[in-house]
Amino acid sequence: MCLALSGLGLFAYKALVLQFPLAPDTTALLWNLEVQANFLAQDEPIKMGIYIPRNTTQYVILDENFISQGYGLITTTPDEGNRRAIWSIRKASGKQALYYRAVIRQMPSEHEPGEPKTSPLTKPTLESPLLEAAQALAKDLLSKSADTETFVQALIKRVHNPSPDETISVLTGQNPTLEIKLNTAVEVLKASGLPARVIHGIRIPTIPRSVQWVIWFQVYDQKKWRSFDPVTGTPEIPDDYVEWWHGTNPFVKFSGGTKLEYTVSVAPNHEEAIQAALLSTKLAIPKLLDFSLFNLPLQTQAVYRILLMVPLGALLLLILRNIIGIKTFGTFMPILMALAFRETQLLWGIFLFSLVVSLGLGVRFYLEQLKLLLVPRLASLLIVVVLLMAMLSILSYQLGFERGLSVALFPMVIITMTIERMCIVWEERGASESLQQGIGSLLVAALTYVTMTIPYVEHLLFVFPELLLLLLAGTLLMGRYSGFRLLELRRFKALAP
Repeated sequence: MCLALSGLGLFAYKALVLQFPLAPDTTALLWNLEVQANFLAQDEPIKMGIYIPRNTTQYVILDENFISQGYGLITTTPDEGNRRAIWSIRKASGKQALYYRAVIRQMPSEHEPGEPKTSPLTKPTLESPLLEAAQALAKDLLSKSADTETFVQALIKRVHNPSPDETISVLTGQNPTLEIKLNTAVEVLKASGLPARVIHGIRIPTIPRSVQWVIWFQVYDQKKWRSFDPVTGTPEIPDDYVEWWHGTNPFVKFSGGTKLEYTVSVAPNHEEAIQAALLSTKLAIPKLLDFSLFNLPLQTQAVYRILLMVPLGALLLLILRNIIGIKTFGTFMPILMALAFRETQLLWGIFLFSLVVSLGLGVRFYLEQLKLLLVPRLASLLIVVVLLMAMLSILSYQLGFERGLSVALFPMVIITMTIERMCIVWEERGASESLQQGIGSLLVAALTYVTMTIPYVEHLLFVFPELLLLLLAGTLLMGRYSGFRLLELRRFKALAP
């Protein structure tokens, strides 16, 4: 039970939280962001800083690049979690172009990464008499609201009133913009003791295009930032909204050049879901990837994609032998033959295996007449098996059957032991029993091959190797089975009451 629960728990965490794909060839929708700044330099020192996005409750940054030939670059967090990239150069002339590019993915979480554990500062920046006007407005709205949500909604409605009262007119001035109105609301909330801020961001488009800044409104309530529609006061934020920076500072600070222009573009990007999940995991739990199969070299990963299928084949063999009652030669021979069938393909593999075993069986009966000891007999049989495999490869190549060359992939030691075991059973229990076990071995190998070559199963076991704990639990559980095998029910039918 503990093994099964541990395996299911790890599987659920990786699938639901880290969003590892459950099926191969699954794609994830990512977005490429690009900021392009063009300006004219005039043989003077250049310094340009722009705000760059950060991880939020809705989106995480999987990768980012800064493209600037000859410029120095630093990234800072100058104010309350905002991120800023600053390019600088001592001397430049002519047309200049700087780029910031990022890949983001939607990954909702309850709390914003880096969110402060204590309440942010609420000190307003207004001075008298504007401060007294903001405090009076806050006191009036507080008396007419029940909680933070109704307070904010009443404030936004008051600020957007087409016929503002005298207090609002004093605070916003004549013909205020949306940003001025929201900054006024921020100061009123601060005057009442509630932290608030204006955030700037973008709306993700469905097609590649340039985007414009979209202003939103946030209030710090119940130990987290709550977003409100800047016009209606609705306490929600669209799923396609990407927060970029907050505050009243402009997006770009620039000195030393002229004719500055910038564009912000967004384009959807369908990428393999497994790569997106790995990037997300690298951000969330970097140590997890250090102990992951994905951290191994690619050649080693390819080997484990095959090896991880062996336990599944063992479980299937256990079911077919102990539950159903199919007889086989040995425990691992059908599994190894199934692995060989991956290269030879099923029908050709069965044909070549049957041919080698049939020829080897004839040689084994001849060796029996020589009265050899066990080890010399096995060594002689092994040499004969290798010769038979070589002869079949040469003959098939001359006849133009490329599949015949793959006979060399068969595990020759296993074939040797199979021939030896088949001959002993033939002598002790008869030809019928020997053929039954031989046919049963091929049947189990074929079923194991079909199961082990399902792409969905191979993907699950490689991406979620913890599922092997479930296979182990199932194996241990069936190890306690002591009932009749299904094929034996007819044999013991006479004993039924």
